[in-house]
Amino acid sequence: MPIPWYEINTAAQSNNLHERRAIGKVAMDAFSQIILLIAVVSFITFQWLFHSVSPWVSSRVSQGFLRLNPKQKIEWNSRTVSTFHALVVGLFCLYILLFDDAVNQDPVWGDPTLVKINVGITTGYLISDLLLIFYYWRAIGDKFFVIHHLAALYAYYYVLGQGMLPYFANFRLLAEFSTPCVNQRWFFEVLGYPKSSRPNIANGMLMAAIFFLVRIAVMPVYYTRMYAVYGTEAFYRVPLGGRGAWIFSSFCLDVMNIMWMHKIARGCYRVMRSRHRPKAPLQENGKAD
Repeated sequence: MPIPWYEINTAAQSNNLHERRAIGKVAMDAFSQIILLIAVVSFITFQWLFHSVSPWVSSRVSQGFLRLNPKQKIEWNSRTVSTFHALVVGLFCLYILLFDDAVNQDPVWGDPTLVKINVGITTGYLISDLLLIFYYWRAIGDKFFVIHHLAALYAYYYVLGQGMLPYFANFRLLAEFSTPCVNQRWFFEVLGYPKSSRPNIANGMLMAAIFFLVRIAVMPVYYTRMYAVYGTEAFYRVPLGGRGAWIFSSFCLDVMNIMWMHKIARGCYRVMRSRHRPKAPLQENGKAD
C-alpha cells in the first residue's frame, strides 16, 4: 500500500527539523569550545602581562617603579593589568550596548554571541586575578575582591553555559570604565604625588564622576529593565539557579559599589575641603601663628 503524500511530507519535515537541530547543536558545541579557548587565552595573556610585560614596560616608562619595594611592584603590575582589561572589555561592552540590537531587544535570551566573547575575556581575567590574589595575598590580598570575583564568575557561568541574560551580564561590565582612574589614584600615591597636587585632584574628581555614572547612576536603569522582564515567559525559562545567580550577584556587587562610592566621596570631600581651607598667617620669622 503506497504511503500518502502528506505523510511523506511530514516525515521529510521532521527529518529536516532533526537535521537543523543537529547542525545547530554542533555549531553551539563548536562555539562553546571557542569561548573556552578565548577564556584560556585570556587567562594566559593576563598572566603574561603581569609577570613579563608590565614590569618591562613600567621600568622604562616610570623611573619611580624601580624604587618600589617588592610588594608595591606586585600591586603595580596587578593594577596595570587591571587597567588594560578594563579598557578592552569596557569598550567592547559599550559597542554591544549601542549596536547589538538582538541583545537590547531581548535582554534575557537575545543572541549572546558578542556578549559571550566579552564575558569569556573577563572570565579569563578574573580567574587569573584570583590566582594572583591568593598567591600574593600579603601584597594584594583583599576579601572584598575575592567576593566580587566569585560572585561575578558564578553569574557568568550561566551566561557562558546557557547563553541567558546577555544584556544584564554585559551591562555589568560598564563598571570597568571606572577602573583606570581608581588604579591611577594608587599610582600617584605610590609615586609620592601629594594629594593636593593638580594631577591627583583632577584624577580624583574624574574617578568620582565616572564611578558614580557607571556604577551608581545606572542602577535605576538596570533594575527597571530587570523589573520589566520579571514574570514574563522569558523570565520563567531561566532556571532557578540562574535567577539566583542574577539577583544575588547583582545585589552583592551593588552593595560593594555603594560602599566604595561612599569612600570615594568622602575622600574627594576631604581633599576639596583642605584645598579651600585658608592657610594660617605667617609671622615675621616665617612660623605659623
